[in-house]
Amino acid sequence: MNRPLRSLLFFGLLAASLPVFAQEGVLENTPPQGVTPEEIITHFAAKEKLFKEARDHYTYRQDIKVQTRDGDTVTGEYHEVFDVLYDDKGHRIENVVFAPQSTLEQGNLSLDEGDVQDFRNRLPFVLTTDEIPEYNILYVGQQQEDQLHCYVFDIAPKQIVGKKRYFQGRIWVDDHDFQIVKTYGQAVPEIRDAKKKGKTEHLYPKFTTWREQIDNQYWFPTYTRADDTLTFNTGDIHIREIVKYEDYKRFGSSVKILYQGKELPKSDQKPDQPTPDQQKPDQQKPQPNPNTPQK
Repeated sequence: MNRPLRSLLFFGLLAASLPVFAQEGVLENTPPQGVTPEEIITHFAAKEKLFKEARDHYTYRQDIKVQTRDGDTVTGEYHEVFDVLYDDKGHRIENVVFAPQSTLEQGNLSLDEGDVQDFRNRLPFVLTTDEIPEYNILYVGQQQEDQLHCYVFDIAPKQIVGKKRYFQGRIWVDDHDFQIVKTYGQAVPEIRDAKKKGKTEHLYPKFTTWREQIDNQYWFPTYTRADDTLTFNTGDIHIREIVKYEDYKRFGSSVKILYQGKELPKSDQKPDQPTPDQQKPDQQKPQPNPNTPQK
C-alpha cells in the first residue's frame, strides 16, 4: 500500500507483538521429540509443494476488504469479491462478482502492485521445497492451537532479489500432518523515505492467516486478518484488512496425490470424505476467535 507522496513501511516481528487468541497455548521452548527441526522443515516443505499444486485444481471465491479507520469510523474502503476459475487448458481466470468504487483515498491510502501480489500470493503464503533455500528458518518451540499441537518456526528471506516479494514472520506446523496451519507476519520488502525527500514509500500491515482442512486432505487458507497502524512520515493510519477464501471445489480429474515422489493409494486419498463442517470437532482446524470483529 502507498500513501500519495509520503508513506512508510513499518515492520517489526518481536515475539511480544504477536497476536494472542483464546485458542492458543503457551509457546514452549522445547525441542521436538523423535524428529529434528531440519526433518520437520523437509516434511512440511514437501507437503507444501504438493498442496500448492493441488490448490491449482480447486475453484474458490476470494473476498477482500481493506478499510482505513479512525476509531470505530470507517474513513475509506476497498472491497472486491472474485471467483477463481480455470479454463479448459488449466489457465487461472478471475471472475469479478463485486467491486464497488474504492474510497481508500479518502483515508489517505491507495493500493499498489505489491498489494495485488500479496492478495494472491503472500497472504495465502506457502513455503515449498523450491522456496526453502531462499529463507532463513529458525525453530522456536512448540505451541497448542486448539486441538492441534504445532511446531513453531520464524522465517525471513536471506536476501531480497530484484522486485520479488517475500514473507517474513512466523509459521505453525501441525505435528501430525506436517502442514502449515497458521502464519503471522508481513510481506516484504519495504520502501522508506528515511531522508523525508517526498519519495513514495510503501507499507504493508502485519497479518494472520488461518488454514482449514479441505476434503480431509489439504490445509488451504480460509481466513486472513490484519489490524495494524501504519506509521507514515506525515502521521499514522489505522488499517483493517479481512480476506476470506470460500467454497473450495475440486474440478477435473487430473489431480494426482503425490507424496515423496509416489502416488498415494486411492484408499488414502479420501476424496469423498465429509467437508470440514461435517467433521468431528477434533478434526477441524482452529477458527478465528468468534469475538474478533469480522468484515
